[in-house]
Amino acid sequence: MKVGIILGDQLSYSLPTLAALDPNHDRLVMAELHAEATYVKHHKQKIALIFSAMRHFARDLEQAGWQVDYYHYGEHDFSDFASLIAGRYRDAEEIVVTHCGEYRLQQTIEQHWEPACGILVTCLDDRRFLCSPGFFQQWASGKKQLRMEFFYREMRRHTGLLMEGDEPVGGQWNYDSNNRQPYKGKTPLPPELRFKRDDIDEQVLVLVAEQFADHIGTLDRFQWGTTSAQAQQALDHFIKHRLPHFGDYQDAMVTGEDTLFHSLLSPYINLGLLDPMTVCQAAEQAYFSGEAPLNAVEGFIRQIIGWREYVRGIYWLLMPDYAKENRLGDDRPLPAYYWTGETKMHCMAECFRNTIDHAYAHHIQRLMVTGNFALLLGVLPEAICQWYLEVYADAFDWVELPNTLGMVMHADGGYLGSKPYAASGSYINRMSDYCKHCHYNVKTASEADSCPFNSLYWHFIHRHRQQFAGNHRMKMIYRNLERMDSAKVEAMLQRAETLLADPDAL
Repeated sequence: MKVGIILGDQLSYSLPTLAALDPNHDRLVMAELHAEATYVKHHKQKIALIFSAMRHFARDLEQAGWQVDYYHYGEHDFSDFASLIAGRYRDAEEIVVTHCGEYRLQQTIEQHWEPACGILVTCLDDRRFLCSPGFFQQWASGKKQLRMEFFYREMRRHTGLLMEGDEPVGGQWNYDSNNRQPYKGKTPLPPELRFKRDDIDEQVLVLVAEQFADHIGTLDRFQWGTTSAQAQQALDHFIKHRLPHFGDYQDAMVTGEDTLFHSLLSPYINLGLLDPMTVCQAAEQAYFSGEAPLNAVEGFIRQIIGWREYVRGIYWLLMPDYAKENRLGDDRPLPAYYWTGETKMHCMAECFRNTIDHAYAHHIQRLMVTGNFALLLGVLPEAICQWYLEVYADAFDWVELPNTLGMVMHADGGYLGSKPYAASGSYINRMSDYCKHCHYNVKTASEADSCPFNSLYWHFIHRHRQQFAGNHRMKMIYRNLERMDSAKVEAMLQRAETLLADPDAL
């Protein structure tokens, strides 16, 4: 008998582990483990989503004829998979598992499972992704800097998505410049999608409330689908109601509107409940059938076959050293409001509210608000990386770490992105209504009530002049700084120093 281990983010019928085993003779093992649920203090909704999705997937496997041993949280004494295998499956002829999404756990699988259990362990390549680590390594070989745009074009050719022969549909590879409109309320917002909760969901919600009470977040607004069928519903809902306007408003932010036209599909894709190629093909078909414009469809597909595959490639190419990168020498702790949400900065408070209530915030809220602020403050990259891993339902190490350390914090020296995503409050003001409701004045940078983003932005630019003055994409910024009145610059820097002395007071 062989034993297949299925991890919590491998809930897919196309999982290589399933293809390698025989349901008539082999067993599958799934387990809710304390070590995996608590190595960081994951958001309550993230734990609830994973546990409930795992239980539903195990039920579906059993109905499909598989023999599944499922270990519920709190009903066994095994802290990790090695102890579980050694305790229950010593008679197995082989342990089969698919390559996991986290370097930490993958090293444990490769280095410790077999010696600890005395059983052959076979680790299979995860073919659910569209770009293998080997393909990415070959593409990256010899390049001093990597650029997602060029990788994305390779992936378009590789997948055939939105292609006419060797050329992109519409004559352009990228329509990002069309996708930066603020939302003014004229376009009706999509209807909300709600899922009916079953006994499995309810049992998990009770469990998480009791066992993870000190973790961030609330379960009151838990709205995630927990089955492959519900994930498919979410995809259908996005294609019909959200995709047509996704491109125009994907960077927009509005007070009280937590999702706008975003897909909310990333947790399902990252868990395995949705196949990324299937998702992209559904979006592509919406364009060809006239249901969604090209700028929306291209922008959405780029997020999946571009960024998603790109950051995974970087993760497995550069780990474990990548996690230690800190090229800007940042060392400040995260302010307390990253957990409480209590701050007078309205933009930050809105993003934290969304995060705490839903284990969700869209990419601009993460990159240009909470992430941008951590960059401007000079937060220790490890601290903000751990926070993002904890608080978002779609956050797994392979996707969270490069996005945060490289794209948000520019801690890799520009390997992932050519310039830091640093911005003043003017960007937030242009893309949202947040500043209209704020305690601080977005129009000034040196007064006592000035927007903290403004003075901290110029402090960031000033203190990192040596690193960035030669960056061709930032030369205009430094020319603007040189033209400023010296007294004005000094006043902005002094205001920033005051903020840096006590960022928790903001």
